[in-house]
Amino acid sequence: MSRQPFRGQRRKLVLALDVGTTYSGISYAVLDPGQVPEIKPVTRFPAHEFISGASKIPTVIWYDRSGQLKAAGAEAMREGVYEMAEDEGWVKAEWFKLHLRPRSQSSPNISAEIPPLPPGKTVVQVFADFLRYLRDCATFYIQDTHANGAELWESVKGDVDYVLSHPNGWEGAQQEMMRRAAALAGLIPNTPEGHGRVSFVTEGEASLHFSIQNGLPAGAMTNGDGVVVVDAGGGTIDFSAYGRSNSQTGAFEEISPPQCHFHGSIFVSIHARLFLENFLAESNFFDDLEHIIRCFDKTTKLRFRNIDDPQYIKFGSTRDTEPEFNIRFGQLKLQGTDVAGFFEPSVQCVVNAVHEQRKLAHRPISHVVLVGGFAASDWLYFKVRDTLKPQGFNVVRPENHVNKAVSDGAISFYLDHYVDKRVAKMTYGNFCHIPYNDHDPEHKRRHHTTFMSMAANFSTLCTIEADLSRLTLRPLSNGQLKYYRLDYAIVLLFGATELKAMVAWTENGVERRSPAKIVYNHV
Repeated sequence: MSRQPFRGQRRKLVLALDVGTTYSGISYAVLDPGQVPEIKPVTRFPAHEFISGASKIPTVIWYDRSGQLKAAGAEAMREGVYEMAEDEGWVKAEWFKLHLRPRSQSSPNISAEIPPLPPGKTVVQVFADFLRYLRDCATFYIQDTHANGAELWESVKGDVDYVLSHPNGWEGAQQEMMRRAAALAGLIPNTPEGHGRVSFVTEGEASLHFSIQNGLPAGAMTNGDGVVVVDAGGGTIDFSAYGRSNSQTGAFEEISPPQCHFHGSIFVSIHARLFLENFLAESNFFDDLEHIIRCFDKTTKLRFRNIDDPQYIKFGSTRDTEPEFNIRFGQLKLQGTDVAGFFEPSVQCVVNAVHEQRKLAHRPISHVVLVGGFAASDWLYFKVRDTLKPQGFNVVRPENHVNKAVSDGAISFYLDHYVDKRVAKMTYGNFCHIPYNDHDPEHKRRHHTTFMSMAANFSTLCTIEADLSRLTLRPLSNGQLKYYRLDYAIVLLFGATELKAMVAWTENGVERRSPAKIVYNHV
């Protein structure tokens, strides 16, 4: 699908910062008036030689005892960092994105597996530190790789738009914290105008935009077949179902409520750890478990593809041997069936969620597109494909950099806006009864007007604040007292990726509207 030239009057830059649970990426586009924008990934980072792929960096930060950032990203994986951290008492922040998750996604099992935040740090502060680091990486990359890069950056640095991606199911409260982090990081001014320079997109919708440009099945593009986009990441696996809504404009619509499940690649490592804690409990190498798991993550987990072959974790030297625990010459041998078991909860999650999407969709679903860093696992892809194919699903995995799907797709979302209809994830309303407070003298005087109503199991999402001074008060009387009535309606707008609110009223027979502020209730 062709992209339109940029219609703005002056050059600007849009940066997509994909802060993942385990790895993060950056994509960007320079928007020149009259030119068709090109999406480009940042492929070079400081110390990137210490990680396996240069297109993403680990979502890791080291802090010293005073709370100062000492290393982040690939620099946190350099040789000698672990020794330096141990000697100087540094604290590592990892998987911190999951501390933003909504209450609805907070189960005791998940909470127990998430590393705590560094002492004295909030999740917004840690998130801000990493956003600032990513912005600095993008700055250096653009200056180094573009002709006249320094001049280019100077021309746009004061007016950069940012797109931040987040898992499906994250709502306004999480978006507000991410926006606060962007302001704290210095990416934007902490003003209404600055806040407007940050937009949000779900990882599922970003992945759809990436797939449209990189191999969405022909049936979904031309025939209007439903497609489930599965973004398998480090912490979460997101599921979004779409169908072509307009063949003329190329627009898509959500056809089923999106889902988010905590079965990303880190949970494969968690299952491996639980297995090895038991298997190596009496081994002389039990104290090396952390190192063994890191080696499993870097090699064995990525390469696993055949259940019939034994799998090896190389963690030590040729002198390290303990045959009774399958350790020979620095390698720990595992059965392929055991490694497959580490993956099985994630495989079943994908299969079950795809079936759920098909069940809830208002049109038939024929295709499944698997993207995200975890999608690079051949075992995950083959198991999902072989399980779903007999049930009528065409399962595909784009060839082009599936681990950059979210950041590239976030830029495409900003530029192309392929999705024009979305499914509300919850039922919304406003509380119309004021709870009786027996400590309020005014309430006690009107005790005779109290009544009981059935609780509808709604939770409070937010408070809407609006300036109603422009509205006309209507005087009324009950025969004894004069009082005033104010008529207005609360309008919730679900069409974008971020919930918006307005107040509406009628003035001289014409409906008027004014923006309202949403204040989210945080845990």
